[in-house]
Amino acid sequence: MSKIKETSTNFVNKKALARECPELYASQIIGGQWALAICCYLINGKHRFGELKKCIPNITERMLTLQLRKLEANKIVTRTVYAEVPPRVEYELTPVGYELKPVIEALAKWGERHKALQ
Repeated sequence: MSKIKETSTNFVNKKALARECPELYASQIIGGQWALAICCYLINGKHRFGELKKCIPNITERMLTLQLRKLEANKIVTRTVYAEVPPRVEYELTPVGYELKPVIEALAKWGERHKALQ
């Protein structure tokens, strides 16, 4: 996954748009193929890494790790490590993450209606 150079015009434009448009800011956090899928599964409760991988079989372990780290950095997901052998790690939505539930449900309804148009 490549990063956009902070000196590029594209980076400056995205940053300016995100400041002006809260919808764009939100879509940058949960947008994309994997972040929203991860949030959909975590809405039902805690999941371990392996459980999430089974729920989303087409995602690579590296991409799942990167997306979970991004969601954790944006305070959408919390990561809890238990001092056991082998170590157990669970991921869960934060209270801010759980606020996405009505948004995700609305997107699901819209997606079903739009799919029916095809």
